[in-house]
Amino acid sequence: MRASGRLALAASLLLAGALPAGAQDVRPSAGLAPPSEAGADAAALAKKLQNPIGDLTSIPFQSNTNLRTGPNRGTQEILNIQPVIPIHVNQDWNVITRTILPLVWPPAGTPGAPGFGTGNTVFSAFLSPRNPVNGWLWGVGPVVQIPTASDAALGSSVWGGGPTGVLVWMQGPWVAGALVNNIWSMGGTSGPRGTRYNTMTLQPFVNYNFGHGLYVASSPIITANWLASGSNAWTLPVGASVGQVVKLGGKLPVNVSLGAYYNALRPDYGPTWQIRTQVTLIF
Repeated sequence: MRASGRLALAASLLLAGALPAGAQDVRPSAGLAPPSEAGADAAALAKKLQNPIGDLTSIPFQSNTNLRTGPNRGTQEILNIQPVIPIHVNQDWNVITRTILPLVWPPAGTPGAPGFGTGNTVFSAFLSPRNPVNGWLWGVGPVVQIPTASDAALGSSVWGGGPTGVLVWMQGPWVAGALVNNIWSMGGTSGPRGTRYNTMTLQPFVNYNFGHGLYVASSPIITANWLASGSNAWTLPVGASVGQVVKLGGKLPVNVSLGAYYNALRPDYGPTWQIRTQVTLIF
């Protein structure tokens, strides 16, 4: 079973266990928080996770299943391992580090592509105030692309870097904002098989929290390849997801979500649809 299948099954089981049943006994057990307190705790964790620069250590495992990808219109699987680690500088400032390591399964039959491999790692560090002002929070810093691709078909062999920034607004049940970065290659070669790159990633996000850790969200990952032209330059997804924060064994908080995005704009051989499944361990 592919990673997407395993994550989707895990998410389904966790969500099924988290949603209330009609005949469920809601009386608190000895030693456990009352339902109202547990629900408030889950809601607070959900909102912190929705903030890209939230002061919370977590490890998201994000499965992106790309449908109708490549010349043969096959299925591509990318499992992103994305640890988020905050560093407390002092009582007023944090540095939030975010790392993305992709594990890639190319579509079957893709010419010149391996059956499995790693993509390039992207590391970001955001200097951010610890406390929001009137619901607003911001972060800025560097982003670095590390050439960890196991095959030339899965990424450039050249280091890259650039700036990154995020702006977040939190009010009541809402968490919204946008994260952006641009990465330039540090050297490399040009041409169809070149190793140069100049790419932008823009991720606007809006989340509405219903309470008790349940929420709906839209967070499309918009990309631009500045070295391409015309319709091949942009990927523009449109879609939404639903998620829930639960506690495994009554102790370990876990966030699970499932969403679907249609690529209204996409390059040649780009995927038509993306199914995004995420399981996040919270510490």
